[in-house]
Amino acid sequence: MRYPWGDSRRFNSYSRFMESLFGGRVQKISVDAGFSCPNRDGRISMGGCTFCNNGAFTPSYCMSRKPLGEQIAEGKAFFGRLYPDVGRYLVYFQSFSNTYADLDTLRRLYEEALSVEGVVGLVIGTRPDCVDDCKLDYLADLATKTHITVEYGIESTCDETLRRVNRGHDFAAAQRAVEETARRGIFTAGHFILGFPGESDEMLLDQCDRINRLPLTSVKFHQLQIFRDTPLAKEYDLCPDKFRFWTPEEYVALAVEILRRLRPTLVVERFVSSAPPRFLHWSVWQKVKKDQLFLLLEERLERLNVHQGEIFYNFAHKL
Repeated sequence: MRYPWGDSRRFNSYSRFMESLFGGRVQKISVDAGFSCPNRDGRISMGGCTFCNNGAFTPSYCMSRKPLGEQIAEGKAFFGRLYPDVGRYLVYFQSFSNTYADLDTLRRLYEEALSVEGVVGLVIGTRPDCVDDCKLDYLADLATKTHITVEYGIESTCDETLRRVNRGHDFAAAQRAVEETARRGIFTAGHFILGFPGESDEMLLDQCDRINRLPLTSVKFHQLQIFRDTPLAKEYDLCPDKFRFWTPEEYVALAVEILRRLRPTLVVERFVSSAPPRFLHWSVWQKVKKDQLFLLLEERLERLNVHQGEIFYNFAHKL
């Protein structure tokens, strides 16, 4: 069976989406361009988000003290060994808030990355409160010449949760940023964390409706992880009963129910994240590989004979 997104996989996968755009494999290369964050430098807060340890998801070649071109070259060499046939790359400005600078600085860094042979676009990770009309207008112009995705850390649609983790913005700020970005024709992604203290499975399923209403191109989900040297780690040590963690099987069951509620046009980039053990303060998943989770996810979708958008589609047709 072929689903509305064009293949037989039971969710609208990012790999299929990228192949449809580029006609083949394109590899992301993460870079650290030395940006900061307004939630760390005092503009909003000095403490940062309670869950954040950027080193936990930053590749070893991706260090801001290295020139940008050197990071990209090392990334190309690394992925070239894994995938010898890959020849096209998206530079992923990943660490911290990658629109948190003046426009001249952004232009210099983005266009330096785009000048590297084989680079066919950029993915720019940032916060909803770190964009403005001038920056978005520049990115919209850039998007007429190359691939541009702006990826917003939204984390939750619940304002109470956002306050609890010291996010520094509310969901309305995310809505505005996503709408203004998408309105300019820029690919727009949203990042969400599942399992913050105080959020039940029912709340996480209910937020699918708010996610569906955002004009996002793609979404990333992953389970909450507690990293060392973060306020969240201290919070866990003081009161571990406030936290609940799914087993892999429980998490996959939740992921399937989220998929069933997501509109079919939303591209799903990932549902799980992993980090090197040295960064983990506590985790029940240290020996679970991402590939294992995706296998469990696809097996459950197949066994239940369900797919992305099933509940969304049925609900929409009752209106």
